[in-house]
Amino acid sequence: MRNRSFCSRVCRAQAIDKRALLWFFVAAVGLLMCAPRLAIAGEAPPWMHSLTTISLPSYDERTDAVLVYSATDVTVQAADKIKTRVRRAYKILRPEGRTYGNVVVPFRPSSQRVTSLHGWSIPAQGKDFEVKEKDAVEVALPGVEGGELVVDVRAKILRIPAPDPGNIIGYEYVIEERPLVLQDLWHFQETIPVSESHYSVQLPPNWGFKESWLNYPAVKPVQKGSNEWEWVLTDIKGIQKEPEMPPLAAVTGEMVVSFFAAGGPSPQNGYADWRGMGNWYLNLVGDRVEPSEAIKQQVRMLTASKASPFEKMQAIADFLQHDIRYVGIELGIGGWQPHAAAEVFEHRYGDCKDKATLMRAMLRVLDIESYHIAINTKRGWIRPETPAHQGFNHVIVAVRLPEGVADSKLIATLQHPKLGRILFFDPTDQITPFGQIRGDLQANYGLLVAPDGGELVQLPPQSPDTNGIQRTAKFTLEPSGTLKGEVQELRVGDRAWSERWRLRTTATEKDRIKPIESLLAGSLANFRITSASSMNLQHTDQPFGFKYSFESASYAKNAGSLLLVRPRVLGVKSKDFLETKEARKFPIEFSGPVRDTDSFEITIPTGYVVDDVPVPVAMDYGFASYDSKTEADGNVIRYNRTFVIKELSVPVSRAEEVRKFYRTIANDERSTVVLKPTNQ
Repeated sequence: MRNRSFCSRVCRAQAIDKRALLWFFVAAVGLLMCAPRLAIAGEAPPWMHSLTTISLPSYDERTDAVLVYSATDVTVQAADKIKTRVRRAYKILRPEGRTYGNVVVPFRPSSQRVTSLHGWSIPAQGKDFEVKEKDAVEVALPGVEGGELVVDVRAKILRIPAPDPGNIIGYEYVIEERPLVLQDLWHFQETIPVSESHYSVQLPPNWGFKESWLNYPAVKPVQKGSNEWEWVLTDIKGIQKEPEMPPLAAVTGEMVVSFFAAGGPSPQNGYADWRGMGNWYLNLVGDRVEPSEAIKQQVRMLTASKASPFEKMQAIADFLQHDIRYVGIELGIGGWQPHAAAEVFEHRYGDCKDKATLMRAMLRVLDIESYHIAINTKRGWIRPETPAHQGFNHVIVAVRLPEGVADSKLIATLQHPKLGRILFFDPTDQITPFGQIRGDLQANYGLLVAPDGGELVQLPPQSPDTNGIQRTAKFTLEPSGTLKGEVQELRVGDRAWSERWRLRTTATEKDRIKPIESLLAGSLANFRITSASSMNLQHTDQPFGFKYSFESASYAKNAGSLLLVRPRVLGVKSKDFLETKEARKFPIEFSGPVRDTDSFEITIPTGYVVDDVPVPVAMDYGFASYDSKTEADGNVIRYNRTFVIKELSVPVSRAEEVRKFYRTIANDERSTVVLKPTNQ
């Protein structure tokens, strides 16, 4: 019912959790929502006062608040009208829990209306406070690029006064809507404990429902009245966040419930499975993928000089990436339904689903079939056991490759049992070359919208060789301990993507070397860059590169008459996120497959010889491998290492192996070569 916007621009932004979202709003409207204006006496309702006497267990020092009571009551009045009432009350335990006093109610003005909004505070001592809808501020939902201008996603913000430790704060709001799909999601688990949570649904006569549970044992509902049902959960543990864990939506408990009249789901506003959802989306796309004469002419012009089908598809992909601007216009049904390809082409802009639609139309001119793929850019959000629901935030294209089309650049491919060989491509991504996909899409599940309905498919992981850094360097060590040298880095895949994206708006060479400064700062106690340049910033079909020189004073350390030199000059691969006393609860997620190599040469000063080198390292845990070797060749120290990530998700049962993996790397990165004077 609270449909997510269907498109998320590829900007690699981190997901905003609820509390960060609240802080965003507080900062944005703080001047309008000052406490003196809102501090109005008003009796809190009986349902909140009944919570003041309940006994709560003891919580650890990380728990800032507890959701004491939550109730979501959904009334389906007709296929085009649903009313939802939400009640929530928190007990604030620590000062950091004050953020829960900020109420955020997202809605779509074209299909939803907030009919009432109230908030209350019950202090441990003193009178209650009340705030009403007139005290709220309406803003564009953050995290949606350009949302303040055109996106049909808004939010009402209400700040409840006195959200101090020991106090209970709560709110209630009612939303009426014309649903796009007869479906709702009950998000009953949070990052804080939940003492009691209710969900009820009132259906018209002869209507039914289908429930599906995720990440939580199923609970049967209790019938409260005529076709009225209620689910109740108590003592729900909070989700403690862990580094490198799956997205919260992949681990928190929730229930997906679909409503349907007698006869089952309607293809216009309902579905029971992924196949049905694909048919629902096919109805929205309709004939919008038909190429206009202007599109046909553009395709002929783009492909006239291209000899092979691959080159022709590549030309179309390049046009979509660089000549069609991204603009997210998502009014009403436009949050899901793409604009017609002819319209997108004429205006030269569109969002992800618009660009996918135009690309499909252009490929049709070449008699190449393709399909929409709905996906969530947070891998793990959608999984095989996930029930069909609108959990997507992005759209890409699956291209059905013609027979005989073969090129080494066509990497992101899958052999489909019915459709044959298909290639996945994201036309919104301006940087990843045609034939590949970014790491967050790899091994991720998307909804393939084929002519016979939807199918959940796993996009292929790419070889580690398609993503990585090849770093080579030659250094000279002076008797004083100063290290000087020149480094060259070649980056491919996401390693290149991240730097190109970071540097896309830089105007000066000084700004372009900031990534180099960050790298050196993480590896060296001091340094001075003497020259730096980048390579192939705009040529995305070529490896991106840095070339730079620097010097680092006192790099080698004295130990009596000896010199200690760390052969691993640059680059940190070790991580300490598993070095905690608490047992790991969730799988470890890697951003994508990777293969990084370092090859360093250090010429030692005259008067010294190599006395000792570190022991070679060679380990392979299946999910990752690491090899490192230091050798002495006359007056030159050679250090070579390879770091490889092969699997993108490691089960929690293997967390100890991941810990050992990174500990071994950390030891290797700290190891030193011992130099002694030649006269010893």
